Amino acid sequence: MKSILSHIILVGLLCVMLLTGYSVWYVIVEKKSVAVADLESQISAKTQTESRINAIRASLAEIAGDEASLQSYFVPETGVVSFIDDLEGRGKALGTTVNVLSVSAGGTTALPSFTLALSIDGTFDAVMRTVGAIEYAPYDLSISTLSVAQDAKNKWHADLNVSVGSMIANTATSTP
Repeated sequence: MKSILSHIILVGLLCVMLLTGYSVWYVIVEKKSVAVADLESQISAKTQTESRINAIRASLAEIAGDEASLQSYFVPETGVVSFIDDLEGRGKALGTTVNVLSVSAGGTTALPSFTLALSIDGTFDAVMRTVGAIEYAPYDLSISTLSVAQDAKNKWHADLNVSVGSMIANTATSTP
């Protein structure tokens, strides 16, 4: 009988030890599961942040192209001379002489501009075509005053003031 009782006690102790070991391992695995879940949430947050950053970079790259095309409509402070040469070239191509009488800065700090006083000489048709070519040039410009007069037979003269949108030279480009 002793041997059966000792076997039952031994088996009972073995069951208690197994249950204790199982409980300890269960607690350890539960703690590791919580740590893994925390790491997974951190990884998910970092992945979402990286996705947003990549989307923002793609948007900035797209906007940079739009910005460059938009800035081509404005004449930088350092490009006034080439702009004047362009106007004179437009007039020459249409058979007129374009003279710049004055250039003055204007506008505000946020919206800089400059004003040109121009004189155009040639035939009526050529003078009016030149005025149209200047007015519809791919720039932010507007004609504030225009006067046309006949100097002699088949010789016309136009005086106009043109306000041209400008930009500060150091903000002409941006980095994406």
